[in-house]
Amino acid sequence: MLFSSLEFLFLFLPLCLAIYFIVPTKARNAVLLLFSLVFYGFGEPVYLFLMVATILVDWFLGLAIERFAKTASSKKALLVLAVSLNILSLAFFKYYDFIVSFIPFASPLGLSLPIGISFYTFQSLTYVIDIYRENAKAATSPLLPATYITLFPQLIAGPIVKYNDIECDLRSRIHSLSSLTYGIRRFVIGLAKKVLLANTAGAMFESIKNSSSLYGTDTLGAWLCVIFFAFQIYFDFSGYSDMAIGLGKLFGFTFPENFNYPYISVSITDFWRRWHITLSSFFRDYLYIPLGGNRRGKLRTYINLFIVWSATGIWHGAGINFLLWGLYFFILLSTEKLFLLTLLKKLPKFFCHIYAIVAILFGWLIFASDGITLSASEAFNLAKAMLGISSPLFSSYSLYEFKRNLLPIAIMCAASIPAFSKLGQKLLDSNSIGKAVTNLLSSVLFILCTAYLVSSGYNPFLYFRF
Repeated sequence: MLFSSLEFLFLFLPLCLAIYFIVPTKARNAVLLLFSLVFYGFGEPVYLFLMVATILVDWFLGLAIERFAKTASSKKALLVLAVSLNILSLAFFKYYDFIVSFIPFASPLGLSLPIGISFYTFQSLTYVIDIYRENAKAATSPLLPATYITLFPQLIAGPIVKYNDIECDLRSRIHSLSSLTYGIRRFVIGLAKKVLLANTAGAMFESIKNSSSLYGTDTLGAWLCVIFFAFQIYFDFSGYSDMAIGLGKLFGFTFPENFNYPYISVSITDFWRRWHITLSSFFRDYLYIPLGGNRRGKLRTYINLFIVWSATGIWHGAGINFLLWGLYFFILLSTEKLFLLTLLKKLPKFFCHIYAIVAILFGWLIFASDGITLSASEAFNLAKAMLGISSPLFSSYSLYEFKRNLLPIAIMCAASIPAFSKLGQKLLDSNSIGKAVTNLLSSVLFILCTAYLVSSGYNPFLYFRF
C-alpha cells in the first residue's frame, strides 16, 4: 500500500487514526502494531511471517543480552548471532539469485524481494545493538520492539530510525493540536512532492528515454533524461520521507530528517550530508566507527571508507550497477578528502555547485542502469551523449521537450531549494492570517493530489525495490 494511494488516504489512515485515539492510551501501541501488520500484509502477505520472525528473534536475543548473558564474551556472542541472522536473511532474499548467477550450474530461485526488507532489517539490528551498547533497555514484551520495527509510517522506506531515538516515545508520548496540524501539513507537502512533482518527472523521464531508443540520443535529450530522473528520485524519496515524518507526528513520534536540500550541495561530501541522512548516519554509527573510523591512520581510513561505500551500494540492490555506484562515490569522496575539498574552497560557490550537480547526475545514471529503469547499453549511450561523443547537440524533439517543460523544470528547481520552506515558515510565524493562508495552500495541494490520483494510473515508487 502506498501513502499516495486513494485507499490509504481515504480508508486506511482515517480508520487507523479514529481507532488509535478512541482506545485507552495503553492500547495505542497494540493498535499501531495491528494496523502496521495489515499495512505490510496488504502488499506483501507472503513475507509477513519473515518480518514477524525477525522481530521475535531479535527481541529474544536483546532480552538475552541484557538479562541472561553474564559475561562480556557471552553478550558479544549473542550480538554476533543477531547480526549474522539478520544479514543472512537479508542476503538470502535480496542477493541469492544475484550471487548464483555467477556460479556455474547453480540455479536462481526466482524469489520476489520482500518489500522494505533493507529498512526493517537495519532497524531490527539497531534494537539489539543499542541494547548491547547499553544505549537502550530490553523490552520484557515483544510489543515494544514489534511496534518500533513495523511502524507503518516508516516501515517501507524510512527514515531509518534508531531504537534509542524513539524508545521514550514508544513507552509514553504526548499528543497536541500543534503537532497534529504540523503532521498534516508535512504529510501534504510530501504527498505533493510525490504525486505532483515526482510522478511528472518520472513520466517525462520515461517519455524521453523511449524516444531516445526509437530515434537516437542527442546531448540535450540525454541531459534532460537524466535531470528528470534526478528530480524523480529526489521528490519520490524525500516526499515519502516527508509523509513518514508527518504521519509520525500524528501518532506522537518525532522521526529524524532524511533530506536537507541535497541539490544545493557544493561538493559530494556536502551532498552526502544532505541526502538520505539516516542511512549515512546508520553506516557511520554501526559500521564505519566500529571498523575504526579515521582513528587508525590514513590507509585504514580509506579501507574503512571503501567497505562502507561498497556496503552502501550493495544495500540499494543486487546489481553490479549499485556496487559501481557506491564505489563511484567512494572515489569522489576520497579524492575530496585527499585534496579536492581544499581546492573547491578557493573557488566561487557557483563553480563548486556545477561540479557537484554534474557528478551527482552521472552518479544517478549509474544508479538507474539496473536493467529495469535503464539497460546498461541505454545508460552507456546516454553517458556518451551527455559528453557529446558521437551525438548531435540537439534534435527537434529534445528542443521541443525542453521548451515544453521549462515551467515544470523551473518549479522543480524552486522546490529543490529552501526558499519555499522558508516562506512557509515565515507565514506560520507571522500571524493568524499567515497560518490561515498556509492551511489553505495545504488544502489546495491535497485536492490537487487527490484529483491527480483519481485521473492518473501512473504512480510508481522507486524505493519499493530496495
